[in-house]
Amino acid sequence: MILADRHPNLLEGIRGLLETMFESVVMVADKRSLFEAVGRIKPDLAVVDLSLAGSGEASIARAINDSYPELKLIILSVHDEPAAIDEVMSAGALGFVLKRSVAIDLFKAVESVQQGRTFVSASTRK
Repeated sequence: MILADRHPNLLEGIRGLLETMFESVVMVADKRSLFEAVGRIKPDLAVVDLSLAGSGEASIARAINDSYPELKLIILSVHDEPAAIDEVMSAGALGFVLKRSVAIDLFKAVESVQQGRTFVSASTRK
């Protein structure tokens, strides 16, 4: 599985959580590295920071889905606006986890997405 986030401290913490679920967690810190790793490793799942692309709420989800439609994608974000969540999910993400609830929601999101279901952090629903 691939984990992509621009914040090294957050990457390390999330990687620690994911390593209990996956044999290997590859970490990348930018969009170019993400696409190179996905092309090389061909993972089933990627957990990606929404701000990785730097422009547009759903641009990273759309770019991944366009290039790798078979890749299951969970987006991490600090943004909890319903419109942003809807846009990301419409762009191809199967999961949306708020960074503030990653310790609680990431396991649930991974399980849901791996079983073909969608997942959105409960704290985003107002």
